[in-house]
Amino acid sequence: MSFGAAIKSVLSQYVGFSGRARRSEYWWFTLFTFLVSIAAAILDSALGLTFEGSSTGFIGLVASLALLLPALAVAVRRLHDTDRTGWWLLIGVVPLVGAIVLIVFFVSDSTPGANRFGPSPKG
Repeated sequence: MSFGAAIKSVLSQYVGFSGRARRSEYWWFTLFTFLVSIAAAILDSALGLTFEGSSTGFIGLVASLALLLPALAVAVRRLHDTDRTGWWLLIGVVPLVGAIVLIVFFVSDSTPGANRFGPSPKG
């Protein structure tokens, strides 16, 4: 899946928590959110829109809020692709270990064929 196709797929399923997402879809969207946050920070800094005592600004806040639900949805769909429930995202609240476990889940290959969350997105 290409960068543009991944972004289009994720944003067209804005709050779609059912189904499965390929690794490429998840990681391309992660890169997109990172690039958007950098662009928002540059704009906030250039326009002087940062909040007092913080490096975050108005544009960054709006961008983060706009991308929060699709990021959660694609993460849940990525976990579904590895045959895990979306509740595994909550392990991320465990310092360090939770993030490492989630990264391992996100880079894992999908379960072959259909699983309880739907058919394989690989086709």
